[in-house]
Amino acid sequence: MAKDIGIDLGTANVLIYVQGKGIVLNEPSVVAIDTRTNKVLAVGSEAYRMVGRTPSNIRAIRPLKNGVISDFDMTQEMLSYFISKLSVKGFMSKPDIMICAPTNITEIERKAIIQAAEQSGGGKVYLEYEPKVAAIGAGLDIFKPRGNMVIDMGGGTSDIAVLSLGDIVASESVRLAGDQLNSDIAEYIKEHHGLIIGEHTAERIKIKLGTAQKVDDPQTMEVRGRDVASGMPKQIETNENEIADALHDTLEQIVRASVAVLETVPPELASDIIDRGIMLTGGTAMLHGIDKLFSDRLKVPVVVSQDPLDNVAKGAGELLERMQSDSGKNRK
Repeated sequence: MAKDIGIDLGTANVLIYVQGKGIVLNEPSVVAIDTRTNKVLAVGSEAYRMVGRTPSNIRAIRPLKNGVISDFDMTQEMLSYFISKLSVKGFMSKPDIMICAPTNITEIERKAIIQAAEQSGGGKVYLEYEPKVAAIGAGLDIFKPRGNMVIDMGGGTSDIAVLSLGDIVASESVRLAGDQLNSDIAEYIKEHHGLIIGEHTAERIKIKLGTAQKVDDPQTMEVRGRDVASGMPKQIETNENEIADALHDTLEQIVRASVAVLETVPPELASDIIDRGIMLTGGTAMLHGIDKLFSDRLKVPVVVSQDPLDNVAKGAGELLERMQSDSGKNRK
């Protein structure tokens, strides 16, 4: 019997949850190909290590942009590789897959995601919206008649949703999240320090110094890259408060989108949200001080979920199990 799986098909990372085992895979959404032969050379972590470090004939591709498929064939190759790596296929059966997508995807994008999952070795494939699944993975009971609000900030998109009775009441998806923050950091370092840095370095700075609000005693970090003027290697020092400046505009836009969602919610649900607060999930929720930024601006308690990176994949697996146990009951 194949074990069913939940997949968080993210712009930055793919996470897979296997029934009864929890999260068993978390790898970057990157595929490295040889452009001369179009052959796939590496997938996931191995391909990510090649980003910015490859000879001209090897290209590291991110097949998803802003939470949707930008390169169908590569997405399918990547999913097939990850699913075969799990060995969850039974002797004669294929695993059912629950896969997640941002709330604003088009019908064409929706079909492409389902097709990629089917062709990569899935049995039945279900598609569900990320904030709904993230809320379940974060431990919220969204099936009762009361309002829950979740802000899921991943790599490519930030999805904001108010949920009640197991469905989305109001939502907004903005194509601004972790990847944009990396670009903001690289841009800031270039502008203020005359230093060109790569994607890996920007990500490292975000993990070490990323903060949503300025602090009194900022941590510092040495950063190496290429001097804009001379083209030679150079080292500079940056700190948390500079990174807070770099991230400010993008975070402000996510806050504004959250305010817009709150403004459309029926009064009863709004009062539930004041009581229960807002749940932040996704990798970007790990930024220092981000809960305080949101609570200051939205005037509502805000908490970061326990394992923000795992919530979508875990929620997908749990929702699939719930659907199957419900259909089992209905058949009896």
